[in-house]
Amino acid sequence: MPQPSRRLILALLSSACALASPSVRAQPKPGASAGFSYDDVIQQATALAKQPFDEESAKIPAELSKLTYDSYREIRFRRDKALWRDGESDFRLLPFHLGFLHNRPVQIHNINHGNAIPIPFTTSLFEYGKVPVPKGLSPSLGFAGFAVTTTLNDPKVQDEVISFLGASYFRIIGRGHRYGLSARSLALDVGGEQPEEFPFMRALWVEEPSRDTSQLIIYALLDSPSVAGAYRFVVNPGQETYVDVTATIIPRKEIPRLGIAPLTSMFQAGEGDLSQRTDFRPEIHDSDGLMMQSGNGEWIWRPIRNPKALRISSFGDKNPRGFGLMQRDRDFGSYQDLEARYDARPGYWVEPQGEWGEGRVDLIEIPTDNEAFDNVVACWTPNKPLAAGEATEIGYRISSISTTWHLHPYAQVQNSFNGSDIEDGIVDGHGTKRFIVDFAGGDLAYYQNDPERLELVVTTTGGSITTRILTFNAKTKGVRAIVDATLPDGQSAELRMFIRARTRTLSETWTATWSVPQGPSPSTPPRNEPSPKRP
Repeated sequence: MPQPSRRLILALLSSACALASPSVRAQPKPGASAGFSYDDVIQQATALAKQPFDEESAKIPAELSKLTYDSYREIRFRRDKALWRDGESDFRLLPFHLGFLHNRPVQIHNINHGNAIPIPFTTSLFEYGKVPVPKGLSPSLGFAGFAVTTTLNDPKVQDEVISFLGASYFRIIGRGHRYGLSARSLALDVGGEQPEEFPFMRALWVEEPSRDTSQLIIYALLDSPSVAGAYRFVVNPGQETYVDVTATIIPRKEIPRLGIAPLTSMFQAGEGDLSQRTDFRPEIHDSDGLMMQSGNGEWIWRPIRNPKALRISSFGDKNPRGFGLMQRDRDFGSYQDLEARYDARPGYWVEPQGEWGEGRVDLIEIPTDNEAFDNVVACWTPNKPLAAGEATEIGYRISSISTTWHLHPYAQVQNSFNGSDIEDGIVDGHGTKRFIVDFAGGDLAYYQNDPERLELVVTTTGGSITTRILTFNAKTKGVRAIVDATLPDGQSAELRMFIRARTRTLSETWTATWSVPQGPSPSTPPRNEPSPKRP
């Protein structure tokens, strides 16, 4: 892209600053080193948090907001206009056009030799297809976000490695991955009683890479009615791309449900969901389980489900070591989807930096009958709300991974089925369900000639366990666990199981929540129809 003139740069700087209050403009700190830095973003976020939220400055022209899904898809960035293409770097920057649902303008800046220069908007950067080219749009309009490409899979081919698009969403992929689940910078009131609030990026800054740059540094200014924040993302592309995130969060008010390092995914049907399949595909999901390493070192696997009603599961912890949404099943035959390629979609693993204190990992599962909508959220929720007006710094690493085998040495859950109810309906005020879980890997193969040494440990927070069976699986050199649990009607319980040999733990802990619906009252005559399906 031709370099903008000095006159245009000055005009753009003036226009960009005018979008916010004058007090939001970055001022160099006494004694600070020259050049734009994360401290400048923190300073802007601090000033922003002291002011009432400004909704008007985050609007776009009506002709762009009226774009439909199909018309917006017609607009594509011209790759021959990508920033940094004339340098020796392996990175390229490609902005996204505003319009349709992407109606929050983001000011994107290129940091060159310490100078943060706004990237001017111009229609010449885009191909509009059948859509009329808009007229009279200001160079300071901004963009919807951007993608960065690099030589991720081939030294001579540019592939996307990270993108920022929509609210505070961003996505990363490693070698051989397809885009699937998304990460968010912050989640507010997700799964709460109040409507969810979506913070968004007002500005993004990217340090222009040099010939020898192997990582990319991105800064972001976050805003919403309840909070302002500054973010620093250090992107490291590779086999497993990872991003080191530093966040400074400044609430305008106390927020009861604040989600740290939130992940958003889609789950419609898994291996045990015959009734939720809509076509020939056996499974339809971006992620199939929540994985955790608790503060005391326990590894937990929670299969994701598509529930009949909103379900929130909370895993209390102190200083968690990691959590993430994973796509553990990577067999193409499980999906049979040549276009979506769910088998190539990554998992995201979050590793906290420093102590996060007491809180919980929340898993929110929302019913869906359409794979177009994300219906699963996982995040860390602190027990103590962040104080209004006070800055809190949080750090973590998020990695895009293909497999979870390298994360711990224990056997892992390979399949998980919620079997049919043992009895039809509720008998004597109780319901019974069968759970089938396959464990493989770790050191289980060592015990194949003496499986009697293995013990299936099962606990429940309600009801009772009536059957527990452990069978060696020669095909996987693992074991299959079969558990029948019973529970009074109208109640729910958390079920947990793992494998051990004497005092030695051999597997991660599988866990699931199940419930029995409220049975009819004694005065209610029975109806001649099937009992409701239980979650």
